[in-house]
Amino acid sequence: MITNFDLYRWKKAGMTNLEVNKLLKFFHRYDKKISLRQMGQVAQLKSIPNFIEQYKNQDVIKLREEYKIYPSFSLLDEIYPERLKEIYNPPVLLFYQGDISLLKTPKLAFVGSRQASSQGIKAVQKIVTELNQNFTIVSGLAKGIDTASHLSAIKNKIPTIAVIGTGLDIFYPLENRKIQEYLAKNQLILSEYPVGEKPLRYHFPERNRIIAGLSHGVVVIEAKLRSGSLITCERALEEGRDIFAVPGNIADGFSDGCNHLIQQGAKLIYQAQDILEEYLYD
Repeated sequence: MITNFDLYRWKKAGMTNLEVNKLLKFFHRYDKKISLRQMGQVAQLKSIPNFIEQYKNQDVIKLREEYKIYPSFSLLDEIYPERLKEIYNPPVLLFYQGDISLLKTPKLAFVGSRQASSQGIKAVQKIVTELNQNFTIVSGLAKGIDTASHLSAIKNKIPTIAVIGTGLDIFYPLENRKIQEYLAKNQLILSEYPVGEKPLRYHFPERNRIIAGLSHGVVVIEAKLRSGSLITCERALEEGRDIFAVPGNIADGFSDGCNHLIQQGAKLIYQAQDILEEYLYD
């Protein structure tokens, strides 16, 4: 029987999330034990000898202590959200702090610029307030629109989930430490990264797929043409999620990404009712 700790060991020995997913599909189809070398072949590892060496050299006692610092759930558990299972390369193992029952609620993602203007923040506050607790707000705890989304949810007593691109013990950005600590105690924080994992550049596109995967739809506010927010929307569209974009000034470039999304078929919104009518009045 495969355990969540097995998943952790495989990743610590060098398997990527995608490679672990390949291995899980094999075990789902064939209920049998295989060697480490065969595991490497099934997962299509680039260097099977490296994986075997790293796996055998693990300090299992120390690794288990590290693994247990934060609770976790995996693709093997019932609590794992069905929507997240549907995406390409779903995270096999997620660590969390807070109220895991929020995973069962309907969710809406908010993404946008880290350099949000006062108008962008006001737009977030307006829409979140008008949603009137119909959705849990999901965002990435970055500066700007993400932070405004979480704070607006808290102010309006709306549940909120932060998906971060570091280990749960890392505060990034550092100025959001108090917010992160509050969410960890009163809301929910998710991460697919182990303790001590730094905010590496490639973590954030990976995090974005989780934000999109958890949610019914994605609300985009103040996104430039080349931004992480648009990457999130691309992932969301690939997974059949709804995209809602707040239009912006055509002169300053801050909302060119939003305006482009609207041109491509995203729903233009200026109030929460524009979102709610897609879900509450079918």
